[in-house]
Amino acid sequence: MKPRSPGPNGRVVSFLDMGTNSLRLLVVRLNPNHSYTILTRQKQQVRLGEGEFEDEEITPQAMERAAIVAKRFTDLARTFSSEEFVAVATSAAREASNQNELLHLLRQEAQIDIRVISGREEARLIYLGVASGTNLITTPVFFIDIGGGSTEIAIGDAADYQYLDSFKLGAIRLSNLYNTPDDTGPLSPEQYRKIQQHVRNVIIHSLEKIRKLRPASAIGSSGSIMNLAEIAQKALHPGADSSDAAVLTYKDLKKVIDLLCSLPLEQRRKVPGINPERADIIIAGAAILEVFMKELCLDVIATTGRGLQDGLLVDYLSRMDNFPLLGELSSRQRSVLQLGRSCGINEVHARTVTSLVLEMFDSAREQKLHDFSDLDRELLEYATFLHDIGSFISYTNHHAHSYYIIKNSELLGFDQKEVTFMATLAKFHRKKTPKKKDLDISDLDMREREALKVLSTFIRLGESLDRSHAALIQHVRFARVEKETVHLEIVARGDCQLEIWGIESERRSFEKVFGRNLVFEVINPALP
Repeated sequence: MKPRSPGPNGRVVSFLDMGTNSLRLLVVRLNPNHSYTILTRQKQQVRLGEGEFEDEEITPQAMERAAIVAKRFTDLARTFSSEEFVAVATSAAREASNQNELLHLLRQEAQIDIRVISGREEARLIYLGVASGTNLITTPVFFIDIGGGSTEIAIGDAADYQYLDSFKLGAIRLSNLYNTPDDTGPLSPEQYRKIQQHVRNVIIHSLEKIRKLRPASAIGSSGSIMNLAEIAQKALHPGADSSDAAVLTYKDLKKVIDLLCSLPLEQRRKVPGINPERADIIIAGAAILEVFMKELCLDVIATTGRGLQDGLLVDYLSRMDNFPLLGELSSRQRSVLQLGRSCGINEVHARTVTSLVLEMFDSAREQKLHDFSDLDRELLEYATFLHDIGSFISYTNHHAHSYYIIKNSELLGFDQKEVTFMATLAKFHRKKTPKKKDLDISDLDMREREALKVLSTFIRLGESLDRSHAALIQHVRFARVEKETVHLEIVARGDCQLEIWGIESERRSFEKVFGRNLVFEVINPALP
């Protein structure tokens, strides 16, 4: 069924993901301008699959835990005036012989209808959630999510998937299969090899299909994988940059596994970086990842917090009429547009200034005024589009507010260094120009500082060229560069005196950066 479009006041929709290990809630306001605002994210461990996989029956205790958490989550969602609930259940529910009893209990206690989805549908939604929020540079990509009861994989790129599969392999399932509640000591090499061999036996037929698609990189999206990366960073590389936890090497994974297997459960809970609630199941999850990485010759895997829940949102939005944040836009473009619209930017002004700034960047590069790359151009484009976003808080010092909003927003598809660079560019679009003593640029290397000075100058000029917010300047380019002078051609329509004054006020900062005088000519085709 096609989702209803938001009215003039928007509408709130909640997404619930009932997994084998945890229950997750995402509450989103869909705005009239086709952006969305995340109101809350919640996660609570319920261990729905605990003790299930031997007799395929969810225990009464697990059902009760799930119902209590589901009711609390739905009550919370209703405080945000949620009009609709999109709820799915995965491995534990789809394999349970008493599935109907669980669904009836949840309907009674939480007033929600939960849809039990297949393993391949789960894999598709995970792919949507991860691919939509990741800048996929190398393709195709191997996606893997290790849950409590199942493991889902996908092979795909930013546009679509080529292969999906789901396996009855999960951290809780394998832990139940190879350990009893009394097994709290270290795990012997023989026990670990048994788990490894079980994983190989389950995935053997799928491996050949995956190898033929030749994935060039890998992304892991589950809590197990993220926790393993965090352990590797904190236990093996203490003092390293926290962003290093965003990737996990096969070499470090092997070391983490050796460490975890050597410890009894109580000491395992104290390993730096570990989530103590995962200590009893994380070795099984690590074994699944280790076998996949070894068999596919993957030296490193990136990690992400996105997954099924985000896929539910993307799938929902994709079925809405004319939702512009999807389709042909990249994950970076979507996240920038989403941020701008959620803060109510003047989109016409933002697009006008961005177009002018990119024309200056391109013509200046042609004239050898700079040699910055296409990646620099891309970051300049996004920073320019968001340069006025701080007006959402207050026009006074809005450049500083722009810096704060961009720096602290969840911009998908960017690393933290890129986000910081864009935020700093936006900060210097007005008032003072960047100087060495500014704390904002003290962590940048020499090339980045030079790029900041040049690119922020283009934004300052672009902002001046739409000073009236009337899009009076149609085109601009650096037409000629001489030893002491740079000639700027401005194509205008109508009276653009405010824009001319703006350019004149930026002459001095231009000359400091480029070491040449700025001379401009206004061409108005409408005038005789």
